Amino acid sequence: MPKKEYPLHALSDYLPDNTLNPVLDFLRFYKIQLTITKQRATVLGDYRYAAGDAYHRISVNGNLNKYAFLLTLLHELAHLITFEKYKNKVAPHGKEWKSAFSKLLIQFLELKIFPLDVETALQSSIQNPAASSCADEALMRVLRNYDLRSADCLLIEEVAPGCLFELKDGRLFKKGEKLRKRFRATEVKTGVVYLFHAMYEVRMSGQP
Repeated sequence: MPKKEYPLHALSDYLPDNTLNPVLDFLRFYKIQLTITKQRATVLGDYRYAAGDAYHRISVNGNLNKYAFLLTLLHELAHLITFEKYKNKVAPHGKEWKSAFSKLLIQFLELKIFPLDVETALQSSIQNPAASSCADEALMRVLRNYDLRSADCLLIEEVAPGCLFELKDGRLFKKGEKLRKRFRATEVKTGVVYLFHAMYEVRMSGQP
């Protein structure tokens, strides 16, 4: 089934106020095909370089809040800009990508469109951006303030040791001890031990 296409102005539903026009300028200038996807467990966004005369392709998860959506889009746009200049001759998240991403962040920070807590977190990380917002714990925490989520959704660090919690796929775990920045947890059904980042979102289990 072919993907449904929407007019560009529909993108405003996913972006902070007053950012649609500068985003559209980038999409048109670099000839980007932007795809808004369903939630993906392992990535927030993705970039694929143009082959021949084809469009550059960027995808962003559509379940993100507006600030996280914009930052993910800028993250992938920085990959595009880096590729245009260096091709595959540099590391994916090396100094060249960091420089491109920092310049994009500065441009959008000047628009004063971020809440103060998000702006402060971005100012702190702008000199050395993390490879993903998930790797920037301070930024991840403030972005989470703008998520729409159910009342039973917790960070794993908020679950008491020994308590049961569920993942989105329904698997049941028992929380164990903390190892540096990750928590051990044992899957109840299989007994397999997993390590979870402190910011991983889970649901409390109704089971005793």
